[in-house]
Amino acid sequence: MEQQRNEGDKPGGGRRQLSFYWIYGIIGMVLLAMLFLNSGGEGKRIQWAELKDHVEAGHVEHILYNGHTALVTLKPAVRDSLFPPQDGGNSLLQNVYRGPDYQVSVPSAEAYQEELKLWADARMVKYDYEEESELIPQLFSYVIFFGLMIAVWLFLMRRLGGGGAGGGQIFNIGKSKAQVYDKSKGTNVTFADVAGLDGAKEELQEIVDFLKQPEKYTDLGAKIPKGALLVGPPGTGKTLLAKAVAGEAQVPFFSLSGSDFVEMFVGVGASRVRDLFKQAKEKSPAIIFIDEIDAIGRARGKNVSMGSNDERENTLNQLLTEMDGFGTNSGVIILAATNRADILDKALMRAGRFDRQIYADMPDLTERKAIFEVHLRPIKVDTSIDIDFLSRQTPGFSGADIANVCNEAALFAARKGRDLVTHQDFLDAVDRIIGGLEKKSKIISEQEKKTIAFHEAGHAVVSWLVEHASPLVKVSIVPRGQSLGAAWYLPEERQITTTDQILDEMCAALGGRAAESVVFDKISTGALSDLEKVTKQAYALVTVYGLNDRIGNISYYDSRGEQSFTKPYSEETARVIDEEVSKVIEAAYDRAKDILNNNLDKLTALAESLLKNEVIFKEDVERILGARPFGKPEQPALDAAPSEEAPSEEEPA
Repeated sequence: MEQQRNEGDKPGGGRRQLSFYWIYGIIGMVLLAMLFLNSGGEGKRIQWAELKDHVEAGHVEHILYNGHTALVTLKPAVRDSLFPPQDGGNSLLQNVYRGPDYQVSVPSAEAYQEELKLWADARMVKYDYEEESELIPQLFSYVIFFGLMIAVWLFLMRRLGGGGAGGGQIFNIGKSKAQVYDKSKGTNVTFADVAGLDGAKEELQEIVDFLKQPEKYTDLGAKIPKGALLVGPPGTGKTLLAKAVAGEAQVPFFSLSGSDFVEMFVGVGASRVRDLFKQAKEKSPAIIFIDEIDAIGRARGKNVSMGSNDERENTLNQLLTEMDGFGTNSGVIILAATNRADILDKALMRAGRFDRQIYADMPDLTERKAIFEVHLRPIKVDTSIDIDFLSRQTPGFSGADIANVCNEAALFAARKGRDLVTHQDFLDAVDRIIGGLEKKSKIISEQEKKTIAFHEAGHAVVSWLVEHASPLVKVSIVPRGQSLGAAWYLPEERQITTTDQILDEMCAALGGRAAESVVFDKISTGALSDLEKVTKQAYALVTVYGLNDRIGNISYYDSRGEQSFTKPYSEETARVIDEEVSKVIEAAYDRAKDILNNNLDKLTALAESLLKNEVIFKEDVERILGARPFGKPEQPALDAAPSEEAPSEEEPA
């Protein structure tokens, strides 16, 4: 069926169209042939003395004199004897055109011209005098010149037109570049291929159902939504949802990016918007999908351009008019996607243009499990795969990240020559994505290695002994990426965080530096990432969430980012904020040092185990430190996991 459809798409019942390049080639060959015939048939050049000998011998039949050159034609018998035919017969060019046999430059002296006349009077030759006309050579040179200019112009016009609609000519630069999907050319993606976005799918399925069965809604007086805006972080499946709509709707689907409207020529963006909606109206009902709409939908007036005419704003104005202006686009639905909805123009976001904002959030535990099931379909896996554990092991992962995990696991299995992808391959893939590639060949001195071991052991001990820290699963001192060691946790998924939870997590993050201070009585630069994390948490606790008693229930957070150059508080308040942030961090640091001083023997035993094995797991930590004093009931999937598993990254507050 695919082959039949492709043949049917060709005009003329499958016959190939004549390309313009063939026409250019034929014209060029004709011009070259004319040039050859015009310049190559004037005969051999000889001297006046040789001509005189031929005339006296009776070889010459006709002489044509044009004032400075004599064109000599020999008698047929003499010609055949002097110029025998090649290969026993005349050539093709000789049959088509046969010019003079000789040409002689006649000196300007009158004696030579008188001698030509004497030969003619004596009937020794046929003699004609004809002034040479330069009109034909000039016309021929003009034809060649203008022919080459036209050919070059046509070639440049086809190149300058780019990939625009209507043949790609420069005159179509204002045409829309949208790709059109319809019943014969679909995306082969349905809602069954989209996992973890149940709420978004439900709203989009309603739009698709409206296009398929409009009377179900119009009988009740309902109107079709004019637009839906897909908003969410990168990798959450916004474009995949649009592909599913294109595969499910079975109506013309116009897909393009916001940058397709942007052009260096003034007015091109607005022209492409008009052409896009014109095509959609002609094929109504239809759907238009604009990916990364923030390229043209940015709020007007905030970024004034250097010139008086802002092409992007003109494009946005035309888009606003087409979406909801005087000319109503009946049956045309607009879908758009962006991860920067906060910078979009308010006029674009209002009801009547985008009636619905569909948020594609990061998947939770259940949704990650469904996403894993989708991406594991084409992968050959063995029975050791535990999807429940993998979904709990990847908090904060988007759908694109999970797809990358599955692909990396398959690459690990292929690299090791396995026929099936095992559970360990997935664990290695998660470690690779979170921490980077292992660098076992990195040269580290014994003292540095000992410092790293006590640093990571400090994280493990403090996180094990505080109540609200995430459960530890694995500690490693093998360098990965830019880090010299790492501790993996399995954070609890929660929607809100209390003050105690933030303080416990800050204490656990400072456990590494505290261990260096307790054991070596000096600290190093290895705690850079820990300090960066706790500083952000402390400022968020004081200035964003209103969890500090001295500052009070005030939040200086601006979700729209409009106060990037001014502080919404006084210098005195700024000094208080800095003091409170410093108090919070130092209190967490002192608490971590107290915990480690009280468990110095356990810290030393854990560090020595790390120096010996380089990697230790939850079971090893539990054997050295004992059961967690604030331990919560472990989930079955975690207890069933093998000891060589690699957990997920720790989740910041």
